[in-house]
Amino acid sequence: MKLTTKYFKSDVLAGMVVFLVALPLCLGIAVASGAPPFAGIITGVIGGIAVGYLSNSNVSVSGPAAGLIAIILVAITDLGYQTFLSAVMIAGAIQLILGLAKAGGISSYFPTSVIEGMLVAIGIIIIKKELPHAIGYDVEHEGDFFSYQLIDADKGFFSELIHAFNFAHTGAIVVAIISIAIIVAFNKVPALKKIKAIPGALVAVIAGIVLNEIFISVAPAWVIKDEHLVLLPTADSFDEFLGQFTFPSAAGFLNPKAWVVGITIAIVASIETLLCLEAGDKMDPLKRFSSANTELKAQGIGNMIAGFLGGLPMTSVIVRTSANVNAGAKTKLAAITHGVFLLVSVLAIPALLNKIPMATLAAILIMIGLKLASIKTFKHMWHSGMQQFVPFIVTVIAVVFTDLLKGVGIGLVVSIYFILKGNMKLAYFFKKEKHVNGEVIQIDLAQEVSFLNKAAIKQTLAHLPEQSKVVIDAAHTVYIDHDVLELIKDFMSYGSKDKNIEVVLKNFKSEYNMEMAS
Repeated sequence: MKLTTKYFKSDVLAGMVVFLVALPLCLGIAVASGAPPFAGIITGVIGGIAVGYLSNSNVSVSGPAAGLIAIILVAITDLGYQTFLSAVMIAGAIQLILGLAKAGGISSYFPTSVIEGMLVAIGIIIIKKELPHAIGYDVEHEGDFFSYQLIDADKGFFSELIHAFNFAHTGAIVVAIISIAIIVAFNKVPALKKIKAIPGALVAVIAGIVLNEIFISVAPAWVIKDEHLVLLPTADSFDEFLGQFTFPSAAGFLNPKAWVVGITIAIVASIETLLCLEAGDKMDPLKRFSSANTELKAQGIGNMIAGFLGGLPMTSVIVRTSANVNAGAKTKLAAITHGVFLLVSVLAIPALLNKIPMATLAAILIMIGLKLASIKTFKHMWHSGMQQFVPFIVTVIAVVFTDLLKGVGIGLVVSIYFILKGNMKLAYFFKKEKHVNGEVIQIDLAQEVSFLNKAAIKQTLAHLPEQSKVVIDAAHTVYIDHDVLELIKDFMSYGSKDKNIEVVLKNFKSEYNMEMAS
């Protein structure tokens, strides 16, 4: 896909906003994974520039993988960091092969109700996980957010949030409230909405820095301390900067454990990427479609580069993608720009970025969460009918109470149930007409009649009234499953005679051998 300059200004500004959101998240995931903080930045840069360029998606943004934290933590402990990097490169190679084999088509089978439920659930989780940061309680410095889980088994439901209020900081609360007010104003006030050159989130970040500098001068008690600011690694020299890179172990590629980890990462990362890709296409304001196979190839190349340079594995990330769309991104230039900003920030302005309050970034994410978990979405899914609403709400609850992959899996099971139930109803068209000599019941089989329809057809035949006539017409049918044909034959031979029912078959193909039934 060629880059276009039509949306250059809006894409660059969106990239700036995503960069501000992605920066602490890259660091947080690295810390939570037991990796060097710089490893998260490496992956963020590669996910933005390399994967952003190679990807077919217009709005998806890649970076350190949220759902892989537990896998990474165990792998680094068991394998050591350099062998773990070999596993990351193996995972990337597997993803590249999956893309070349066109395995990305599985993404087309994710139902809309499940994707919508996943987005709403992530919105709820974002809000809950960011509220402590908004009031000045960031002990885990963003890392805990990426459990994709609302409930902490050790602390209980919402206990972390309640606990956080014991450590509320006035300065952080003021910064968060003003930041939210600025973002709302840029979304609602007509005069500010017309200012396309400056996104509200960027103004909020600048305001957060300025407010904290004012606190330092006039209200020392409100000053937001360093532990509640962005924490970007700094290097005093170019050699020290290069020293932050780690390279994989050649022996690691021969380690069976590294291959197990690599395969595991490839599977989980690919599923999360495909889910986020589908979600990103739904959020795309221009409603374009992305190639899942191209995305897998891009992710594979990105993970091989990340593993070689000492970074973490990556996926397409819904939080960054949501921020990207909300900031006005129209093409993948925004994702590339965010990667460039990450790279430049590490090289040029780490000291300035380290002045950004986490409360400001929390405010940006909370607004994103509110947009994802909009009441309008609940109303829309409700009005779409129970077949859409039930899988949707089950997915929301399951993702919130478990994690992303388990929740989506549960939602898919419920969605499949409704699909099968609907499919059984569409197996045939039932028509009953009153005649002088009794009832004539017309059953017109659908285009496809599979074994899934057997139970419904069996029940219908079993409840046919005595002394009636039934006409089973296969004129519109392309395929009838063997089990269904045997069911009809058995009914003609036995069930119909018990009730003295006359059965007439019409338009059945000769290869079905229905004349054998008597």
